[in-house]
Parts: sequence; C-alpha cells; structure tokens
Amino acid sequence: MEHRDEPIRIGLHRLPATFSGKPCMADKPKSCPRAPVAVRQKPSFAKWSKSFLSELAATSNVTASARKAGVTTATAYDARRANPEFNRAWQRALCEGYDHLEMELLHRLRTGEVKPVAGAKRGTRAFDNATAFRLLAAHRDSAARQRAIQSNEDAEKIVLAINAKLEGMRRRMLAAASEPQGVTIAGQVSDERREP
Repeated sequence: MEHRDEPIRIGLHRLPATFSGKPCMADKPKSCPRAPVAVRQKPSFAKWSKSFLSELAATSNVTASARKAGVTTATAYDARRANPEFNRAWQRALCEGYDHLEMELLHRLRTGEVKPVAGAKRGTRAFDNATAFRLLAAHRDSAARQRAIQSNEDAEKIVLAINAKLEGMRRRMLAAASEPQGVTIAGQVSDERREP
C-alpha cells in the first residue's frame, strides 16, 4: 500500500492518514500503524549543563531548567549524582535562585501588590506570598549550608594567602641569618668591621 500524506475522506469525516496510509480508527487504537519515531540525540554534558545551571539560577526550578537545556530531569539528577563539581555548581545555582526569590519577595512586601479593581476588564497577576515564604522556609537550611560552604572557601583562600606571606617572611629571615655577620641586607658593612 502506498504512503498517503493527505487525510482520507470517508463520508463527511476526515480521518488522518497514518504511516501506512490506512485510516486510524478511534475505537481501535492498537490497529493503527505508527510511523517510526525519530531518535533524538542527547546534547553533550558540556552543552546542556551551562544552560541548565543558568536557568536554575534564574528560576530555582529543576524541571524548567531541564526543559530549557533540552534534557530530562532524570538526566540532570543523574549528572548531579555522578559529577561532584556539577553537584556543587547546582547547589550554587539554587542558592543564587533563592537569593533572587528572597529579593523579589522583599520588593513585593515593600512596594505592595497591585490588586484588580472591581469592574475592571483586565486584572493584574497576583502572587501568592504565603507559598513563596513556605518555599523559602523549606530551603533556608540548604541555602544557609551553601553560604557557609562558600564562606569557608573564601576563608580557605585567605588562610592560603596568609600562609604564603608568612612563608615569604620566613625565607627572608633565613636568608638574612645566613649572611656573614658584618654585612647587612643592603650589602653595607656594619660599624664593627669598618676600617679607619
């Protein structure tokens, strides 16, 4: 049987043409032959992870972030479990997203919400602050934990810088101690060894 691209007319009704050209009967869905499904290749981790993390930081929504990146949520969660660096980036993105949400809530609380006027043809979007506060409360611990980790990383950098500075001072002191006794660091002869 030949392939048909047009719907098949039966009386006054049109039935969609299927892959084989046979009409698909609604009462017998298993009898309808199906067109082969095109296999979609997954984008590489390097391609989708950047988009995913960017969207996650903006929305704090894993499903929306996965959709934007072109992967399933299962793929994203699998990558998070398998890749510690991606897991850390995920946590940083979520922390950033919750910071955005917190700032947005503070803005709404300070400026108030615009309510629809009775009899108006168009209303404005209303936000559910109670739900947003519950969301913040639920994730307060993880956001605080991530901030502590980030502060700890900053503290580690400071400690490393201090240790490097101390090591430089120690080397200079050892170099000065190993010089002959009558010579100063500047290379001048001290008063004790000067000849008249």
